Amino acid sequence: MSLTPASKTLLDVFGYTAFRGEQQAIVEHIVQGGDALVLMPTGGGKSLCYQLPALLREGVGIIVSPLIALMQDQVDALIQLGVQAAFLNSSLDATAAREVYSRLHRGDLKLLYVAPERLMQEGFLDLLERLHADDGIALFAIDEAHCVSQWGHDFRPEYRSLTVLHQRFPEIPRIALTATADAPTRGEIVERLALEQARHFVASFDRPNIRYRVTQKQNARQQLKAFLETEHPNDAGIVYCLSRKKVEETAAWLQEQGWDALPYHAGLDAAIRHKNQRRFLLEEGVVMVATVAFGMGIDKPNVRFVAHLDLPKSMEGYYQETGRAGRDGLPANAWMAYGLGDVVSMRKMLDSGEAPEERKRVERQKLDALLGFCESTECRHQTVLRYFGETHPGACGQCDNCLEPVDTWDASESARMALSCVYRSGQRFGVGHLVDILLGKVTPQIEKFNHQQLSTFGIGKSLSQVQWSSVYRQLVAAGLLQVELEAFGGLSLTEEARPVLRGEREVWLRRDAEPVKRTGSKAERGTRLREAFAGANEDPLWLALKAKRMELAREQGVPPYVIFHDSTLLEILNQRPVTLTELGRISGVGQAKLTRYGNEFLSVVEEIQSSNVK
Repeated sequence: MSLTPASKTLLDVFGYTAFRGEQQAIVEHIVQGGDALVLMPTGGGKSLCYQLPALLREGVGIIVSPLIALMQDQVDALIQLGVQAAFLNSSLDATAAREVYSRLHRGDLKLLYVAPERLMQEGFLDLLERLHADDGIALFAIDEAHCVSQWGHDFRPEYRSLTVLHQRFPEIPRIALTATADAPTRGEIVERLALEQARHFVASFDRPNIRYRVTQKQNARQQLKAFLETEHPNDAGIVYCLSRKKVEETAAWLQEQGWDALPYHAGLDAAIRHKNQRRFLLEEGVVMVATVAFGMGIDKPNVRFVAHLDLPKSMEGYYQETGRAGRDGLPANAWMAYGLGDVVSMRKMLDSGEAPEERKRVERQKLDALLGFCESTECRHQTVLRYFGETHPGACGQCDNCLEPVDTWDASESARMALSCVYRSGQRFGVGHLVDILLGKVTPQIEKFNHQQLSTFGIGKSLSQVQWSSVYRQLVAAGLLQVELEAFGGLSLTEEARPVLRGEREVWLRRDAEPVKRTGSKAERGTRLREAFAGANEDPLWLALKAKRMELAREQGVPPYVIFHDSTLLEILNQRPVTLTELGRISGVGQAKLTRYGNEFLSVVEEIQSSNVK
């Protein structure tokens, strides 16, 4: 059966035998000259949706990208595939930039990545018009399109000027792409980029290979250490923290514990940020401890975990940050330690900011949705998809709530006690003080305000301090209590609390698991990881394939995954090809890579096979 031009290019250049999801429909739509808005999760194959049409159409594809790291990464990968690609951004010196312009003039490029600031320069737009007159532009791709939204978490003002592409080049197809966008953000993308006539392609937001877990914060550092030792002893991953100070302290602490950990935040010197980012991309097993300044556009496919030591700002932020794990489709973890202190800190940040009140209201709603996710007793995948307006066919069977179903209890009476204590103490005290009242503890603070005389003093001795803290945390998440900044994080009642106090509404809460002491040998703690990779980490061939990949990557100064993804090495491990033809059938091995690396990887397979025979 003869292949279509798109399928043939997919196989010959990229090494894939079939498209995923709606990739084929998107490619064909763009090739025919249509505009498109593509919403596809991280790791879903967005870049192929513009790279392939650019190869099939006449001229060069212009890709607008907000981050230098993403451009470098994608251009490195395309060059490995034998594609003529380059980028223009502030990292190039004048000589290198002139060479890119010369290649553009000569028609030697099929894909050019450019920063929005460079694109908007009048001289560059004039150059594009000259190229267009010679049929020299294949398409415009606007990556990370959510940057156009003022309500988004990555707002970039310069993105709003990109409507000039439609105004000056109405005949050239445009494709706007994003990995996350709720309905309001999606509408703003359409409006701001003049994509009213564009066809919308919305892929499923489900990331079935990611295991979501939320744990109650007790000793976050020790909990993180246990998580890393148990499941990711040698893996690359990202640990997100809210503040720059916490990033540096956590990175230093992990280094003391023996981890190859690096800090990353906007306050670091640019040279240090660049060095740490390159190490994360080029080396194996590096843990990046970062604020949200790190991550957008990071194309490292074998990030095996994303851990949050602080609460993100929204479901969109959480989804995008966790989505940086497992881009290669192999098993990955999204782990988060969460507590009431996070809620207080995040609400304080939102309310004390300088944003207009309307935006603060939207951000509070988004934070509330994330709190609901944290406290949910339902399947995590179902909860995430419901937020993005999508239904999940059934329980995922692998998130924390599915693997260890949460026990719930009728907390109606305890909730009334907790709410009554807030009311009778004046609706201005924090959780610690309120719990002391309920437990009947006489402290200097209790005596100062004469709270031992309250009717709620000592009525809650049937629950422990930890249990009362859990009750208050969940009542805040449920919207029955709110944090008052004027009272320095004190709690006050909301309207929703009234029917509970009157006994007209039941309250069921999740029963938090007691802290579990870590036991077992290191080999036992690594069981899940070894199972996920079908024993790969213990196989001599797997180790030899990774060593060869690292050797080739270091020779060229590129990340190892640019040579081959882990998923490709895993297929080589399982199939053990002995000829170039057999190797060429493996997903991710295109013609250029087969010619360039085929014999070297076949030699590795042959050498290990021979040693096994002996």
